[in-house]
Amino acid sequence: MSGPYRLGVDVGGTHTDLVLLNIADGSIEVEKVSSTPSNPALGVLDGVKRFIAHGKTPSEIEFFAHGTTITTNALLEGRGASIGMLITKGYRAIQEIQQQARDGNPFDYFFQRPPHLAPQSLTFEAAGRFDYEGNELEPLDEEAVRTAARALRKKGVSSIAVVYLFSFMNPGHEQRTRDVILEEWPEAHVSLSSDVLPRIREWPRMSTTLLNAYLEPVLVHYIRDLSDGLDDGGVETQQRFLMQSNGGVMPFEAAVAGAKTVHTLFSGPAAGAQAAAYLAAEDAKKGLVTLDMGGTSCDIAFIEGGTPLEVTEGEVARRRLDVPALDLTTISAGGGSIAWVDGGGLLAVGPQSAGADPGPACYGNGGESPTVTDADIACGFLNPDYFLGGAQSLNVDASLNALDEKVGKLLSMSALEAAAGIRRIVDMRMADEVRIFGAKRGVDPQEFTLLPFGGAGAVHAAPVAEELGMSRILVPRRPGAFSALGLLCTDVVHDYIRSELRPLDQVPPNHAETIFQELEDRGRIELKNEGMDPTAATFTRELDMRYTGQGYELRVPLDGISGNKGLDAAALVVARDRFDGIHARIHGHAAKEKPAEIVSYRVRARIAVPKYEPATEVVKTMAPAPHSAQKGTRLVWFTSDVPTETTIWHRDGMPPGSTLSGPAIIEQLDSTTVVPDGWSSHVDGFMNLILTREV
Repeated sequence: MSGPYRLGVDVGGTHTDLVLLNIADGSIEVEKVSSTPSNPALGVLDGVKRFIAHGKTPSEIEFFAHGTTITTNALLEGRGASIGMLITKGYRAIQEIQQQARDGNPFDYFFQRPPHLAPQSLTFEAAGRFDYEGNELEPLDEEAVRTAARALRKKGVSSIAVVYLFSFMNPGHEQRTRDVILEEWPEAHVSLSSDVLPRIREWPRMSTTLLNAYLEPVLVHYIRDLSDGLDDGGVETQQRFLMQSNGGVMPFEAAVAGAKTVHTLFSGPAAGAQAAAYLAAEDAKKGLVTLDMGGTSCDIAFIEGGTPLEVTEGEVARRRLDVPALDLTTISAGGGSIAWVDGGGLLAVGPQSAGADPGPACYGNGGESPTVTDADIACGFLNPDYFLGGAQSLNVDASLNALDEKVGKLLSMSALEAAAGIRRIVDMRMADEVRIFGAKRGVDPQEFTLLPFGGAGAVHAAPVAEELGMSRILVPRRPGAFSALGLLCTDVVHDYIRSELRPLDQVPPNHAETIFQELEDRGRIELKNEGMDPTAATFTRELDMRYTGQGYELRVPLDGISGNKGLDAAALVVARDRFDGIHARIHGHAAKEKPAEIVSYRVRARIAVPKYEPATEVVKTMAPAPHSAQKGTRLVWFTSDVPTETTIWHRDGMPPGSTLSGPAIIEQLDSTTVVPDGWSSHVDGFMNLILTREV
């Protein structure tokens, strides 16, 4: 049956995953192609061409959603733009001072902060001041702005961050500064802190704005390359979306327009967490731990009450970033993570990765270092003749040779012992990260279900679960393309914030309502400019609140307490009660006798888009998996001592209700699932594999 189609694309460090949804019958098709680090758009377009080669009409693709690590990789690898900064006169030292807290070991005498994105030589001051209420104290020195723009242009800068004091209360000077810069230099990229993060606290606002300026030219160039490629390939739809860190998508136009680049820094990992919350809804209500193990890293998230945990403050590559994002943690534990022996003679894994080029030794592309994938194939967990459904053959001898030369001989062990050690290290690192991540958030993973995905997630899930004391694993139907599928399971989402610090009992309800209305109006204007229907948007409101004197605030949702005429005095009383309750739940106590204050106002605009609806059937009986799904047996080294004769199964041949017991290996196009001894598995009505540990 022909389209129309919806296409989700996730670019990973090793492979680019594409999921094509046929809207007419709900079926999906999956393609995996090698990523192209030099220009990730080429890998995306290669995958689209494969669908076209299989008979799909590109003009019938009516929706394109994309999760990318382009900005993350540019930041990690230092490939952002050369940027300058304009700051209020007398305050150029903020980037030097930052804040008292520092990352890492507080006793490290050799501690150094990351290099400044805008060094002092590229930082210029401009006179002009607003006070904390937004009243102008001194007019903007426009001639200083012109001089700075000319100087920065001569120095080869391509992007400018503008960060003035109290611009979150009055953006007038920043907006005029942008106009002046563009008069002098129309091609310049300009990031205003009042657009990027109109929020209290100078250093977080400055850091976030600097990141936006540093990465915006990279993202804009990439989006334009990708859009041109889609146009040339006949994909005519203008419904082209980019995944954001908050689990929603935004149109390409929003990214190109500026001020939202920093919202893409967790684009790729967020799609997987969103897919888990949507496609495993029942388990998500009870609690999920997601384990997204791809080619270069492993991303972990917790989902409680049906939604992923979310944060508004964080760091990436040791740089402060204060935008709404799903609460994720990432470690260097992917299939391409390189194993090596350190100076002390100890086996280590990562953080270096073989990536897509040259890739693991078994790929045969010139890679000489052993990786986690090499360890997996050496131990027999992966089928060298069925990698990516047989589209790529793996060289077992190359893996064994790399393991022997780079690890085994250095540690006086066999290649298989080295492989088992590599697997053990990476499994324990993932388990430790889950344990620490959960402890910081008051979550006990033993009560949760583990949901592994990514190309390698289901290969390593069982030992991770055993280490954590977890007894249930849910492997989705398409684990290798799960993040790409998540792009077809989300809505268009925009977040807005405005800080205005004031005691709660001094905030007139109509004043608070006016601020919320202004934020919502801004959302409607942006949605309209992006080609969306603003009348289809729904808005949710939150307040950032704290007790007077505190140095941090908590988000307080206002759902259900605004009447038809907006906020009133009674609604603010309820908001205070909610704040006390949230504070008690998170910190174990509430100071109800203390005055509270509002720090910031938040609005989230959401436009629902059609989503993937997985087919399901009622499982009436459970029965052993059909013999026709067996592919044979092979020796698998679950430990380095002795191999185990293990039955190999073809997942697509196992209908709902199929059961089997470990040891077993279940193969499919995009991933492999390992069921060790002591575990059993069955296929549910959604075609998920449910693994249960016998206790």
